Amino acid sequence: MLWTDTTTELKQLEENMETYFKMLQGLLLLSHGSTVGAGPTLFSCVNASAKKVVDCSISLFKEAVLSYGSHSANHKLSIPQLAGTVWEACDSLKKTPTTNYTAIGRAITQVAVSVRDVLRELKELKPAFIDPEEEVPEVVDAETSRDDDSSSAGDLGNDLSPEEMIIAQSATSFVSDALVVIKELLRFITSLLKRPDHNDSRHSVNSLERLLKLSKEIGVEVDNLGACLYPPQELSAIKAASMNICTAVREMKTLVQTLQDSSECFCQTCEKFSESVQKLQSELGCSDATELVPEMQNLAVSM
Repeated sequence: MLWTDTTTELKQLEENMETYFKMLQGLLLLSHGSTVGAGPTLFSCVNASAKKVVDCSISLFKEAVLSYGSHSANHKLSIPQLAGTVWEACDSLKKTPTTNYTAIGRAITQVAVSVRDVLRELKELKPAFIDPEEEVPEVVDAETSRDDDSSSAGDLGNDLSPEEMIIAQSATSFVSDALVVIKELLRFITSLLKRPDHNDSRHSVNSLERLLKLSKEIGVEVDNLGACLYPPQELSAIKAASMNICTAVREMKTLVQTLQDSSECFCQTCEKFSESVQKLQSELGCSDATELVPEMQNLAVSM
């Protein structure tokens, strides 16, 4: 509509742009209206999608004006491309969440994907290969030394000692169960959305936003924990990350119970997670009862 070919009259181009501006203004008003009662996550989603449409449209406007009367092949090629970005932005806007539940659920899903990626990397950790029959030569030539240096990057995570491997395996199980907790949280939020009496009350939205924040904190701590498992392992950092994750899961359990009475499935998942906490605690040598034990006990299902 903004630009068809080189024969487009200037007056027609101006009219087309004016019409487009009015539609864009209407879109912004509708977007603003849809944020009434929206929590921070939904508000951010709507704003980001609307902003993308506006930004792409402005780029198209600029190119349409610059290309008017120009015989440059670059301008003729850029207009369809920019129009395509506007179409994509509009299509993305149509997929924007319309409720707080959906927006927060999608954000937690992104956290789950991130944790899953870390878990995949942890499962690739391997112990160092030691051949007892192999004799280590006293002199290593320069060429072999250079080959070893070049391959060291590819061997990252493949040289864990037996002790480090035990901790890595326990931590992998711990992260796996943390991922299960996040997935179960998603199922819980989905169940709330399907309930006929669900509502976007301020209390519910605030609780869901807090659950999202806790999920993101778990994602960050999982990243930290994963990085600490590569040799040389940082046991104190692993311990700190696991304690922070445990604290977040404990608060999640409390919040879920305030949102719905029938939260047994999520609570059972938290209880299973406490077993991973206990195992990792044992491998890390956390004999001090003031460390992970209180956090673990608070994850027990309250009947």
